[in-house]
Amino acid sequence: MGKTAADPAVLTDLRVLVLAGGLSYERDVSLRSGRRVLDALRAVGVEAELRDADVALLPALIADPPDAVVIALHGATGEDGSLRGVLDLCDVPYVGCDARASRRAWDKPSAKTVLREARIPTPDWVALPHDRFSELGAVAVLDRIVDRLSLPLMVKPAQGGSGLGAAVVRDSAALPAAMVGCFAYDSTALVERYLPGTDVAVSVIDLGEGPQALPAVEIVPRNGVYDYAARYTAGRTTWHTPARLTAEMAEAVAELAVAAHTALGLRDLSRVDLIVDADGQPHVLGVNVAPGMTETSLLPLAAQAAGLDFGRMIGTLVSQAAARAA
Repeated sequence: MGKTAADPAVLTDLRVLVLAGGLSYERDVSLRSGRRVLDALRAVGVEAELRDADVALLPALIADPPDAVVIALHGATGEDGSLRGVLDLCDVPYVGCDARASRRAWDKPSAKTVLREARIPTPDWVALPHDRFSELGAVAVLDRIVDRLSLPLMVKPAQGGSGLGAAVVRDSAALPAAMVGCFAYDSTALVERYLPGTDVAVSVIDLGEGPQALPAVEIVPRNGVYDYAARYTAGRTTWHTPARLTAEMAEAVAELAVAAHTALGLRDLSRVDLIVDADGQPHVLGVNVAPGMTETSLLPLAAQAAGLDFGRMIGTLVSQAAARAA
């Protein structure tokens, strides 16, 4: 990659707030991400503080605004655009995309619509609100979904992350239970055609020379499904970095990830989740604007494979965010 770090003297002049925690189902993961970002920034000389997104946050931002914010909040708080909108109101710069792009990427049906319009392949889907599911008759709706999309299916919350509420359905008899499990996390379910193949994640970062893809990470969950337990429990998943892809396929998924990042109007960093199907065709499954930063998270693994120092990389993104406010 090209430019990889801000001037050390610039970094030591910055005061950064790392936001982590929140009230989503992903609070524990967020706190782990936030602590890792905090330690990495301090290791490169940045004055950084970890803070939760609570009632004390807004008064603190107004009274003593930081030079920049790193959003390590996962779930709605960090990804639906609302917090970014508040930071904009306070004229506090932050790492990552703006509120509008965040909202677009957070809602999976909206994001998939943008991808489809940009001719970026993504599995066929239907978004089904709980109310419509009940009003139109669950059995009739589910039968039609199976007829239209065919088995197997992936059921997941339209808004959410970390694999919470997601399930692979291989038998139509299991679909109602999967829908109920999904509705426990969101009022709208995204049901899409499940494509077996190689799961890969491509992180995209912009260190000053435009968005570039880091090496793809191949994901091999022990139980075949990359759910919450597989993501955050040691020994449940094996990661290969770089992914075990041909050179041509590695280039193809990298180009597709950058295309998705660009089509959604993202900035600074993102993680694009893809599947390479049995025919060797890559498809974008979703895009995350606040990727995990834990010890088992994919962006830090990709950064390491690219030869990037994690702290210097985050420091560069912080420096760029602070410069946007200058």
